Amino acid sequence: MSEHDVVVFGATGFVGALTAEYLAGAAPADARIALAGRSRDKLERVRAGLPAAAREWPLITADSSDPASVAAMAGSTTVVLTTVGPYARYGMPLVEACARAGTHYCDLTGEVLFVRDAIDRTDAIARESGARIVHSCGFDSIPSDLGMLLLHDAAGADLAHARAVATIRGGISGGTLASLLGQLEAVSGDRDARRTASRPHSLSPDAAAEPARDQPGDAAPPHREPDGSWTAPFVMAPYNTRVVRRSNALQDWAYGRGLRYEERMAAGRGIAGAATAAGVTGVLGAVVGAGSLGPTRRLLERVLPKPGTGPSEKTRQNGFFRLRFTGTTVDGRTVGATVAGPGDPGYAATAVMLGESALCLALDTDLPDRAGSLTPATAMGLSLVTRLRKAGHTYDAGQP
Repeated sequence: MSEHDVVVFGATGFVGALTAEYLAGAAPADARIALAGRSRDKLERVRAGLPAAAREWPLITADSSDPASVAAMAGSTTVVLTTVGPYARYGMPLVEACARAGTHYCDLTGEVLFVRDAIDRTDAIARESGARIVHSCGFDSIPSDLGMLLLHDAAGADLAHARAVATIRGGISGGTLASLLGQLEAVSGDRDARRTASRPHSLSPDAAAEPARDQPGDAAPPHREPDGSWTAPFVMAPYNTRVVRRSNALQDWAYGRGLRYEERMAAGRGIAGAATAAGVTGVLGAVVGAGSLGPTRRLLERVLPKPGTGPSEKTRQNGFFRLRFTGTTVDGRTVGATVAGPGDPGYAATAVMLGESALCLALDTDLPDRAGSLTPATAMGLSLVTRLRKAGHTYDAGQP
């Protein structure tokens, strides 16, 4: 038996500390949790700030640049929860170590190129060892992935088209921005990387064989919806949509072989909504354009929030997210689902999602019978939905 149930790697970072705090209050009293990071002194300070029940949690010193320490950490636990990103820079040694050790793994990545590389390197090894390698267990991409799972269950039939419209309020994640800039840098000078990042099915097991390759665009311009509201491109759509398509493919296209899936961001109604949609579209275009060029990318890196930083407690508490899903079945019926939660999506809500994912992988016995490089829906499915509902998040399916 493993020494620990869950190891929180990156516990001294902003999101890592929030997740440790969440686990201190939400994990069963007998759950064996350890904190890990590069600095024991910093780990001790984080642990000292946790509730009394967590003051005796073990501390593990590990560094992504030290393969031996990473392997030892992976071999000591049932699950490694990692917030150490950008993952393309720091993540692969841990993914490989967990795959070899048969240790379950969950992270917060939203990096298409990193996940594609991790799939290629570790999927077969993890299937052999029994490890569940589960990327994107935060706001990237649990609401999208589990929302589509619920929408499909509500439909009871193949879906021809589905979309999610997101309404969010919260601060800007330094880690997410660093990952975005890192991917823009990677694709700016590499044609193959650019093609991988842009392919709609770039995370699917066999992108060349994937049906329904004609997918909605991720950066479509502002759009006036039938109800009069406006939507804009959703910054996370280029990643979330690919995770959903991978889930569909890993389940033998259970959602529908011809499914076309898209995500948008709600911008409001009337003139104000149109202006917001245009503003969001312009800002996203400017960031992508500036991030694709070396000099302007370095300028953005200096002025944007840094990884490991985050918004104030008030901002985290006042935030929220809501994704409204609608789908049309192949026989013409319309179905709907809603996923929502309190707290800043990238921080407070993400700490809940990541913490419950780790507990689900470590403690639940009714998970889907799968191993390898998976998605939240295919690794944990309705077991995670149940956990998140109990944690105060909304996962409802019903009429659109």
